[in-house]
This record gives sequence, structure tokens and C-alpha cells, in this order.
Amino acid sequence: MLDSAWEAQLRLSFVRDGARCVLQERSHVGPLRVQRPFYPEGEGVCHVYVLHPPGGLVGGDRLITDVSVEAGAHSLLTTPAAAKLYRSRGGIAEQTQLLRVATGARLEWLPQETIAFDGALGKLNTRIELAADARFFGWDVLCLGRPAASELFARGEVAQALEIWRAGKQVYCERGSYVGGGEVMHAAWGLANFPVVGTFVCAGPDVERWLDTAREVAVPVQGLAAVSGWQGQLVARYLGPSAEQAREYFTGLWSALRPGMFGSDACPPRIWRT
Repeated sequence: MLDSAWEAQLRLSFVRDGARCVLQERSHVGPLRVQRPFYPEGEGVCHVYVLHPPGGLVGGDRLITDVSVEAGAHSLLTTPAAAKLYRSRGGIAEQTQLLRVATGARLEWLPQETIAFDGALGKLNTRIELAADARFFGWDVLCLGRPAASELFARGEVAQALEIWRAGKQVYCERGSYVGGGEVMHAAWGLANFPVVGTFVCAGPDVERWLDTAREVAVPVQGLAAVSGWQGQLVARYLGPSAEQAREYFTGLWSALRPGMFGSDACPPRIWRT
């Protein structure tokens, strides 16, 4: 018997209107919405919170988020809480995110983590399509099990994919498959018994010049972290015991790199403090 499933889609399009970035298109099907735009940095940067009212995905759920940032626009998107993949009775929960950033545009994609409960079956796919001179910040944090509740990811499977395309050419591809209780969870070549894995991306022309700045950011006391840079992107990886640690590390990277990338300090969404 499969879980009762939701189908949900959200499409957002941001455009530049003079000095202002506006949310021009906002359409949805099913339980995937956004709150009204915020402008804590002034009219040039549009902040939006993406909401999934059910709070989590069960087997068979399918969520699609499609975001376009048109020429010259600048938007920042986040979520108010962690996404959750609940235990499945046979169906696979799918989350697909397509992020397009046009010429001269900027997108900051800063969601809370995804928590895979023991027994979850999930597919998580993110594709980022950038124009040649587009700029992007983003991160993806996956917590396997619930460490705070002493729950291991002993059953289930989560497949994860992250792709970056620039000017029609693929420049980064990362894929992971995490089988609950499997060798990948324990082996030194895998997760080494750590439940949280995360990727941070900073992409744009000549971002490699800030590699030393990124490497000066304090790494978590526990777990493993490293930064590399090539072909217009900096990529940081985190492997450790805590989603909170991953967020703190990635926020530190974002705060250190944003002044150089965008010419302005990081402006953390207020919802992160609630």
C-alpha cells in the first residue's frame, strides 16, 4: 500500500523594473506557496520565503519548484523550516528544483536542511542554469535520520543530484545514493558514520579569486569541511554530526564572500531567527 500522495508545483519569475526587483510571476498547483516579497536591503533585492504547508513529504509526493531570475534582477529565496522526508510504505517522494539565472542576474538559494526520517524513500534533484555572467549562491544540506532524537537512518534510501550549467555547458555534477544501514553510511570512503552532508556553491565570473577568503572561514569543530575552486565556482563540502553546524559554516562562507561577489554585506532573512 502506498502513502497518500501530493502533487505540487511552484513557478516564480523575478524581473528588474528600474531599480526594483519584482516578483512578476507567481503560480502554484497544490501545497507549495510563497509569502509576499520582502525588501530588507532596499528595492534592489527581493527576498521570498518558499512554503510547503504540509511540512513534509511522504511516499509518492512530488514537489517541483521552478525559479527564473531574469536579466539584471536579484532575488534571495529561503524556507522557514527544514523539509522532511517521512517514512514511506513503498512510494518514493521526489523533490525537483530548477533554478535559472539570466545575464547580469543574481540568485541566492538558501533553504533550510532536508531531514530524511528512518525508512524514507526520496529523490532530490537540483539543476542550476546560469548565463555566462550570472552570479549564484546556494547550498544543500541533507540530514540522514534524526541525530537529536537518537534516530539512525537504518532503512530506506535517498538519491541526490546537483547539477550546475553555465552558458549551456555542464560545469558541475554531484550525485549521491544513501542506503539506510548500508556500507556508504559507515565506510571511511562514504559518510564515516556522520549523519549530515552538505554542499555550498558560489558561482560567477572569476570567483576563484576569493578562494583564499573562503578558506579563512572557520570550519566546524567536529566533522570535515573543505573548499575548492575552478571554472567559475567555489564549492565547499561539509560532512559532520549536525545540520546546525553545516548551516553555520555555510552562512559564514556566504557572509565572507558576498561583499566581493555582490558589493554588499550578507543580509540573513529574519525568519532564520524565529
